Amino acid sequence: METSPEQPDTPAIERMAHLHKFAQWLVLLTISALFAGVLELAALPAALLIGPMLAAIVAGTNGATVRVPRLLFGSAQAIVGCLVAASISADIFPVFYQEWPLFLGVVIATVAASSLLGWLISRWRILPGTTAVWGSSPGAATAMVLMAGAFGADQRLVAFMQYLRVIFVSMTAAVVAKMWVDTSGIEIPPIIWFPPVDAQALAATIGIAVIGGLAGKLCRLPSPFFLGTFIFGAVVHLGLGVEMQLPPWLLAISYAMVGWSIGLNFTRPILRHATRALPQIIASIVALIAFCGGLAFLISHLLGIDPLTAYLATSPGGMDSVAIIAAAARNVDISFVMALQSARFLIVLLVGPSVARLVARSIRD
Repeated sequence: METSPEQPDTPAIERMAHLHKFAQWLVLLTISALFAGVLELAALPAALLIGPMLAAIVAGTNGATVRVPRLLFGSAQAIVGCLVAASISADIFPVFYQEWPLFLGVVIATVAASSLLGWLISRWRILPGTTAVWGSSPGAATAMVLMAGAFGADQRLVAFMQYLRVIFVSMTAAVVAKMWVDTSGIEIPPIIWFPPVDAQALAATIGIAVIGGLAGKLCRLPSPFFLGTFIFGAVVHLGLGVEMQLPPWLLAISYAMVGWSIGLNFTRPILRHATRALPQIIASIVALIAFCGGLAFLISHLLGIDPLTAYLATSPGGMDSVAIIAAAARNVDISFVMALQSARFLIVLLVGPSVARLVARSIRD
């Protein structure tokens, strides 16, 4: 029934299929560098991941036949696991200990609101299965995308929802921060792509990635390379004080591998489906931002916390962007912001699969 509308697109779809694989990779690499560069200049978050993913979507919907080898994709997931593990600081625990009832209440409320939005999108058949639940999950965007596929969700649409929300949330947080603090004179430091290598820290990072990925496979964890490395890396980093080094060039390669792996699986029908669902997806993102803004107002009004601190702490996602904005504002309690963001990040990682399964069961019933 759907074949006839697709006929006019056939020549365009096969355009890249006629190229040699080396030429396909060259085109993909060129477009990725262009997109990532433009996004970096626009100061948009996750540019090094979103740029290659957009380039791969363009290539995939034009018939590209190349795919990222599984070993490279698994290695990229392990590096992201190291990044997440290294981002958890022991400094957040004293703050969390002092404010744990508040943190737990905010996190539960945010997860419940996002799960409800995901359930509604799934219930109304806007997106299939548990895709909307994973896509609506607040925070841990890359982690949610990597785990979603292991739990049967459409990884492409989850990525579409997650990174669209990251962009919306980060831009909204920047606008809100602008109302409290003038950041016009603050310059973002240039990226040093090839910093001096700490051989011991880099070796520890590679060792953690290898051991964590293998342990994840042996334990049959979902998304084993990411989760196994994250769990092992967090234990080693926090328990033994092992430092990791993740130079920008290594992260850029890993982000590109993840972005390409997702984007190359997009087809014209999938892209059309995502575009048709765009109004509802944007509405769910705006609703989640508004809900978290309401939580921030309550925290600020009832507990006397600085309004900008409360807003950045409850902002649903884009933890790296939120950290930059918080650091730029002198009156923001950055330890409070990052403690709440980190607490939600960890809880979402832990309960995300269970919530997705619960919602899936309720949809089937």
